[in-house]
Amino acid sequence: MTKILIKNGRVVDPANNIDAIGSVCIAEGKIIAVLEQAAGFTPEQIIDASGQIVCPGFVDLSVRLREPGHTQKGNILSETRAALSAGVTSLCLPPDTKPCIDSPAVVEFIKDKAEKADYPQIHSIGALTQRLAGTELSAMFALKQAGCIAVSNASEPLGNLLILRRAMEYASSHDLLLMFRANEAALSGKGCAHEGAVASRYGLPGIPEAAESIALAQCLELAELTGCRVHISQISCKQSVIKLQQAKKYGLNVTADAAIHQLHLTEDNIAPFDSNYHVLPPLRSAIDRQYLREGLLNGTIDAICSDHQPHDLDAKLGAFPETEAGVAALETLLPLTLALTRQHRIGLSQAIASLTCNPAQILGLATGALTPGYAADVCIFDPQASWQVNRDNWYSAGCNTPYWQQTLSGRVTHTLLAGNTVYRLAELS
Repeated sequence: MTKILIKNGRVVDPANNIDAIGSVCIAEGKIIAVLEQAAGFTPEQIIDASGQIVCPGFVDLSVRLREPGHTQKGNILSETRAALSAGVTSLCLPPDTKPCIDSPAVVEFIKDKAEKADYPQIHSIGALTQRLAGTELSAMFALKQAGCIAVSNASEPLGNLLILRRAMEYASSHDLLLMFRANEAALSGKGCAHEGAVASRYGLPGIPEAAESIALAQCLELAELTGCRVHISQISCKQSVIKLQQAKKYGLNVTADAAIHQLHLTEDNIAPFDSNYHVLPPLRSAIDRQYLREGLLNGTIDAICSDHQPHDLDAKLGAFPETEAGVAALETLLPLTLALTRQHRIGLSQAIASLTCNPAQILGLATGALTPGYAADVCIFDPQASWQVNRDNWYSAGCNTPYWQQTLSGRVTHTLLAGNTVYRLAELS
């Protein structure tokens, strides 16, 4: 394997409290030295990162790859290329594929596809219940043995709270992380927007905050009862932040993430006929957004994810409520996270931690850090580089983003995966 020296960059490695100009030495696919060049190290390749940030590759907690089952929207090859162009070197695949990830055979299929795409770090999340139907528990231990990193029911509802309790007990007995999307289906119904003034103005079916906060409160109670390690996925509202803050204060073993679009957009951004703003949970009020930002700042929210959901054109055509929810968000993850550091009080190191060491720690992975001996998964980006979101520089098969044709700041120039340069910005070639 090539010996690589990354020099003159600002090395930001929150896991090791590093933020300084220096170098990173890589050999045999691993980090061997940071800041100072290792004694006797003779590089075969030198990357000059002057004016750029050198940090660990990003770890994304929720990325739909659309394979198996929805390949008209994208596939493992197209979406992992998008991930690499975004600096994402490890990602979690939710279980709502088709067939869903409720058997070791599906896990093996995904592993095989990942290998062929030269992106081995796709971490499958196993289905919590068979067929995600919410009634019978899946064979969680078999899924863990096959390689699943956690279990979840994705966005599908569970039949009742006893099923959630039994699932937590089962997961806890096998030391499996349970990832939970808080949504009380009876309250959210067929809603597509936050229940408030904007939904009323445009005649859109609303989803109250209580649909999330009530489901979250129940989940937290059961987590305390069972001792299960729980991660709350994609929270969106003020009450959820408050409840999580209280739970953490009293020592509950719970973590949480928010999708990057929820930290920027609100219901006021919704254009009524633009389905690129149709997401679940819905874009909420400015107050909710402020609580999410404060939650990220004070550590209530541990990580930021893209919640990447590419769609084909047909899925986004039609009246707003009839379209499919979700945005293609991998490639806007970095610039939008950097925008938080410029517009709000979140420091660069904390922002990078929310994309690297924090999600890695949640998953129990030895990644997300530039620790000597770790695999050399590295992202190099230019925080000042401006680029327009358009087909010329977009890798995902899905173009469903509210940022289409907008100019953003912050662009990945190099991505290294286990010491191999797997992405290099075309303009540098």
